[in-house]
Amino acid sequence: MSEKFRALVLNTAEDGKEVLPEFKDLSIHDLPEGDVLVRVAHSTLNYKDGMILNGLGRLVRQYPHVPGVDFAGEVVDSSDARYKAGDKVILTGWRVGESHWGGYAQMARVKADWLVPLPDGLSTEQAMAIGTAGFTSMLAVMALEEQGVSPDQDGEILVTGAAGGVGSVAISILSHLGYRVVASTGRPENADYLKHLGARDIVDRAALAEAPNRPLLSERWLGAIDSVGSTTLAHMLAEMKYHGVVAACGLAGGPDLPATVIPFLLRGVRLIGIDSVLCPYERRARAWQRLVTDLPAKRLAEATETVPLSAILPYGEKILKGGVRGRLVIDVAAG
Repeated sequence: MSEKFRALVLNTAEDGKEVLPEFKDLSIHDLPEGDVLVRVAHSTLNYKDGMILNGLGRLVRQYPHVPGVDFAGEVVDSSDARYKAGDKVILTGWRVGESHWGGYAQMARVKADWLVPLPDGLSTEQAMAIGTAGFTSMLAVMALEEQGVSPDQDGEILVTGAAGGVGSVAISILSHLGYRVVASTGRPENADYLKHLGARDIVDRAALAEAPNRPLLSERWLGAIDSVGSTTLAHMLAEMKYHGVVAACGLAGGPDLPATVIPFLLRGVRLIGIDSVLCPYERRARAWQRLVTDLPAKRLAEATETVPLSAILPYGEKILKGGVRGRLVIDVAAG
């Protein structure tokens, strides 16, 4: 097969520091090894994609490289019995777009173990409106449920980084399930948008940004989904209700945690880490099925913008500065 296709290829400058993007025509023979060849229809933009497009964090160690940590499309050829030509599939995680070429190309070749079937009721565009961000949100909601946090309990669920991809989807899911959701954002212009998604109240990000001045503050949150980390996570831990649960899934504010063990010892607070990258297949497939039923399609559409692959580069910097609201889908097939 010698079919040519369009791809965004990253290289480095001679000094090895600056990342240089270029749209190129590649052939199937240029792709890395894998069990399944997929014609990519849609991809998306996550915070990690923004870092990779700007050469931050040393996430990519080998160039040339095709970025894009998520994609959805149709199987063209497969040496694995689980997939056949014509099957619709989704890929998120597994270091694709970092150590393996990703979805910012019209063709991708990957390991069959990394794929899940596209659930009935989702298009490839909708799947990428969800993407890693929405998938992570669903895993976080499932973690809260498994720790006994339910909508009929007295208390509110705090969602930080609320206007971003993880936050927007988390609010939509939680409110649909009947939880009372409070959204934290540093962008007050997004208050109406967040309330439309289902947030009952808005908290200024600055109110949570400082490390707590005492090990325990007044009890406030029944549960929380946090994509910020650092002092924001430390602050909310001090405000959790007795036996409150925090699902931590990001570090936009930094990887440190300037907290004490007191909330865990005196209030029984539970901090649950959410890993969407190496999530096992069974849990991964269950989360995608839950997204079909528990994420209202209308709210997802209202939180989504779609752009062609050729227009993606400016958004890489925008997402790092908090300038991308909700979810951004990339129409890869359009080039």
